[in-house]
Amino acid sequence: MENDVRVINDLVRSESSFVDDIFGEMDKVIVGQRQMVERVLLGLLSGGHVLLEGVPGLAKTLTVNALASTMSATFKRIQFTPDLLPSDLIGTLIYNQHDGTFTPRKGPIFANIVLADEINRAPAKVQSALLEAMQEKQVTIGETTHRLEEPFIVMATQNPIDQEGTYPLPEAQVDRFMLLAKVSYPSRDEEREIMARQLNPVTPQIRPVITPERIAQARSTINEIYIDDKVKEYILDIIEATRNPGQVKGLEGYDRFIQYGASPRASIWLAKAARAHAFMRRRGYVIPEDIKALAPDILRHRVITTYEAEAEEISSDKIVARILEVVEVP
Repeated sequence: MENDVRVINDLVRSESSFVDDIFGEMDKVIVGQRQMVERVLLGLLSGGHVLLEGVPGLAKTLTVNALASTMSATFKRIQFTPDLLPSDLIGTLIYNQHDGTFTPRKGPIFANIVLADEINRAPAKVQSALLEAMQEKQVTIGETTHRLEEPFIVMATQNPIDQEGTYPLPEAQVDRFMLLAKVSYPSRDEEREIMARQLNPVTPQIRPVITPERIAQARSTINEIYIDDKVKEYILDIIEATRNPGQVKGLEGYDRFIQYGASPRASIWLAKAARAHAFMRRRGYVIPEDIKALAPDILRHRVITTYEAEAEEISSDKIVARILEVVEVP
């Protein structure tokens, strides 16, 4: 086993060289926000959809656009608005008067990277149109089902729910996002650099440094990264603690704060994302620190709190942080 891990380790080091190239290109236009940049790249490498939440002006859209520019792949941006229709997203059938037939006109969902900008500004019927594409990676137009080309990733941005003109996303759709990353304000030094760049008339150009074929190859390597059984049990312990906190020492009384625990997608994505996280750090094996680093982003939208938790200002982030404190690390 030790020899196998060493082989995987060497393979990861050789296959992950493009990660620095991607970061280097994105650093041309993104100042700071390292965690957000890592999370969108993590979604690309693991094949999971990413939801970025933050107030306007924090470079969420720019980050996704920059990542797409580093790839030789198709990219589409969809601005979600209250009057958006499902057909604006997936496409529709066009009637041909000459021969009396219908031909499909594909919508912007047919791309490798789809940016759903301000996703929570569109009503529920539009959100539901994304479900089949996100989960099954296919779209049905009329009576015909069309497969979406790999890689296919939905990277969505949203403003906080309490802002005017936004709609809460359906729980079924939110659960299909691998992770929800919260984007914070830049530091004072970072904002000074942002201001200086915006005052510079020269706009940096991002060049493509990766192809879809290279991403597919990287995903194949990521699937070989070793996860020890003890680390798998650690993941299961964390997920179980969100469902039955009263049975975990140190979480007594937390039952009244959690309405629903994390779904099985949480354990699946936590394991997959941990592999990609290790890959980005040139490791051929997963360690508990990978799990602890990703658990907040993967669990915060899957742990549904009660009204009592809201009354006592206990958020899902605080609950997950407490779980990570008390669950024994292997």
